[in-house]
Amino acid sequence: MPLTVRVITPDKTVWDGDVQEIILPSTSGQLGILAGHAPLLTALDTGVIRVRPDKDWKSIAVMGGFAEVEQDEIKVLVNSAEAGDNIDKEAAREEYNAAQSRLEEATKGGEPREQMKASNAYKKARARLQAAGGMV
Repeated sequence: MPLTVRVITPDKTVWDGDVQEIILPSTSGQLGILAGHAPLLTALDTGVIRVRPDKDWKSIAVMGGFAEVEQDEIKVLVNSAEAGDNIDKEAAREEYNAAQSRLEEATKGGEPREQMKASNAYKKARARLQAAGGMV
């Protein structure tokens, strides 16, 4: 029995279809969902959602939000999302390297506001690179 998954941002639907399994980046760690899962509402961290519509896994980079599981339907409401197939891996790698350098500089500087901005940019760049299939 498949799960129906919808990944929705404020301006578009990034995924709408049936899957066999989904892995969510919850704020408390990775959360795997199969058919028959108990009802659940969870906050999502910036990271990668992995869905398995058939034998192959698909990745979606998400930038925080919420997921609701109820009667084999999963609604994922996120601030922004991007399918891994639509991300240029080399551009994502460059973005990741730049964000990592910025985070290292911000950590040395000690300014809390800059550290937070750099940390958020790093998490977003890391999620995009992972969704594109790059190793981190």
